[in-house]
Amino acid sequence: MSTPRLTAAHPGAPRLSVIVLVYNEVESIPALHAELIGVLHNMPLTYEVVYIDDGSRDGSTEKMAQLAADDPHVRVVSFRRNFGQTAAVQAGIDNSRGEILVFMDGDLQNDPRDIPLLLEKLDEGYDVASGWRKNRQDDARRVLPSRIANWVIARVTGVPLHDFGCTLKAYHRDVIQDVRLYGEMHRFIPVYASWVGARIAEVQVNHRSRTHGRSKYSLSRTSRVMLDLITLKLLGSYSTKPIYFFGFAAFGLWTMSLVFAAIVIIQKLLPPYPFAHDNPLLLLAVFLAIVGVQFILMGLLAELSIRTYHESQGKSVYVVREVIEGGTRPPVVTATNGGSSVRTRA
Repeated sequence: MSTPRLTAAHPGAPRLSVIVLVYNEVESIPALHAELIGVLHNMPLTYEVVYIDDGSRDGSTEKMAQLAADDPHVRVVSFRRNFGQTAAVQAGIDNSRGEILVFMDGDLQNDPRDIPLLLEKLDEGYDVASGWRKNRQDDARRVLPSRIANWVIARVTGVPLHDFGCTLKAYHRDVIQDVRLYGEMHRFIPVYASWVGARIAEVQVNHRSRTHGRSKYSLSRTSRVMLDLITLKLLGSYSTKPIYFFGFAAFGLWTMSLVFAAIVIIQKLLPPYPFAHDNPLLLLAVFLAIVGVQFILMGLLAELSIRTYHESQGKSVYVVREVIEGGTRPPVVTATNGGSSVRTRA
């Protein structure tokens, strides 16, 4: 049996929030909503459907507004312009109220009938249930780069998922409510969750061919994802000790500098006894030594910035899952880590 969860949602809020990301999907919205409500209506839990309109200009906003007028379970958050999928995901977290958050795209390629499968996995005690489009119905020009990117992300982050890019995922709110997303970081939410000790499971989900509209994906996004991955690795491994990152790099540069300097000296002592100032390795050794010093200085500046960030905002360097105390008191909720909900048990 899974441990009961506590939520930061408002009293009387639905238990489940399904967050649908929409950008120019006017033809898909009616069919998607009908499928979604059909699935949710047969589930034994309260729910809401939050549509995040990422600055649509094709009439999607008006279509979703009509759904909200006809169905009290529907909420629509409409952006003034297109801010991108990461901003839409962040808006979904900020504007939903449920204890469980399920994200999906509004293009009908995600199947609403997979939602119960994700929730079953959460009921088994997992904090994140991530969809895996094993039989992906997309063009090979999209699938191949995606598979390569997923392989690289899994190896770099240590989170063994096959499909980081699948929007269809389910989360317990307490593992992502403090996440702040930038760039193309939405696909890395499971990695953020793993940093706070979340238990992550992968679920094979149905992926359908696109029947309306056109894909908003471009190959340029792959390069942006790789750059964000570098940022993610730095934040994940060195966010509280950046001097290690820059220091190790400096030590590597200094080691190379010493090797080149030794080669210059050896060549100077052996025939034909070349002049050191004519040896390009000497210039390279000096250059690497200077860059190493700059790396150390950057590490010290990063340390000052990190300490200012944590201490000025009261940011904790740890995350508490639960506090277990002796006695006969019933479970209560305490606030810690900047307001995050923490379970306390007797």
